[in-house]
Amino acid sequence: MKPIFLIIPIFAIALSCQTQQEEIQIQTKMPENKNKKATGVGGIFFKCKDPEKMRDWYGKNLGLVTNEYGSLFEFRNTDNPEQKGYLQWSPFSETTKYFEPSEKEFMINYRVENIETLVEELKQSGVTVLDEIESYEYGKFVHIMDPEGNKIELWEAVDSVFTEMYEGKTTH
Repeated sequence: MKPIFLIIPIFAIALSCQTQQEEIQIQTKMPENKNKKATGVGGIFFKCKDPEKMRDWYGKNLGLVTNEYGSLFEFRNTDNPEQKGYLQWSPFSETTKYFEPSEKEFMINYRVENIETLVEELKQSGVTVLDEIESYEYGKFVHIMDPEGNKIELWEAVDSVFTEMYEGKTTH
């Protein structure tokens, strides 16, 4: 005969895990518009006193592969694992004007799809769009402000350019 005192705690733990899982699913808010907008983080930028010293410190202590811009992190696209993607980590001088009009010490870059359509949707929603879309060989960029005054950079990436330029020179 199996001892009942072992079965009851195991059942209670299983029930607790299921309840926690249901709570997590309930708390998740799915956007009303099912079109992909932000697909991931594209960059993390922050102000510091000495960007070169910071790059060296992160390289030495955390193993980041650095260049004059910071460190380029390489990852794989979950929808297409053969495709590489990139995230730029960059320390900026504390005197940079690049984050303006935000007064914050950081800026986040989000990878997006269909940037032209997204910018129109953002304007219709009353989001402050700070500039026009700019195109470079490695992607299209535009900047917006969130409700708390954080400047956000949106980037529709052309990852193949980074693959050609930085193959074997990324942090991963």
